[in-house]
Amino acid sequence: MLIKRRTLLASAAPALLLGAGVASGARAQAADPRLAIRALGNPSAKVHVEEWFSLTCTHCARFSQEVFPEVRSKLIDTGKVYYIFCDFPLDQVALSAAMIARALPGERYEAFVLALLASQDRWAFGKDVNPQDELRKMAALAGMSADQFQQTLADDKLRHAIMDEEDRAQAQYKIDGTPTFRFNDKEQVSQELTYEQFAQKVESLS
Repeated sequence: MLIKRRTLLASAAPALLLGAGVASGARAQAADPRLAIRALGNPSAKVHVEEWFSLTCTHCARFSQEVFPEVRSKLIDTGKVYYIFCDFPLDQVALSAAMIARALPGERYEAFVLALLASQDRWAFGKDVNPQDELRKMAALAGMSADQFQQTLADDKLRHAIMDEEDRAQAQYKIDGTPTFRFNDKEQVSQELTYEQFAQKVESLS
């Protein structure tokens, strides 16, 4: 299963910063450090895996909690996999969350993203909650000031850069939902994977 993309905005600016057209796993580091690759593991690993995910995708959340810890310990930390996080926000709430995550220092990105995925029911889908208010609280815990939070959400350059990269993935790789995994630019799976399924894909490319 995967959750499909919804329309974020009626129009978007031309491609800006995230390296449209650059080969998967070798995206050039953008001049804006917020748009640099967010990844774990050894870049020289034989297998590069991209996860295109949305911070409001329940399937992405379940993968991050139930499967990713084993992927991390057995495949990433052992040098077998270089794991690349790729934004594919499904809605405005996810887009705002992705912007905040990228505005944090790179070393805080993974922990913040995993925390958001683990607490979707509280900040994104909680009854009678304002997702932006909840996101602000979580950003504060990650060290982001209230002023930086507001400035980040108002940053149209960052917003459109994330959307343009999403559009590129949709056009180039036919991605239209999350989670989607890409293994070494050779195999693509648009569904939630078990650890066994994930490990089998990695083994076939090692």
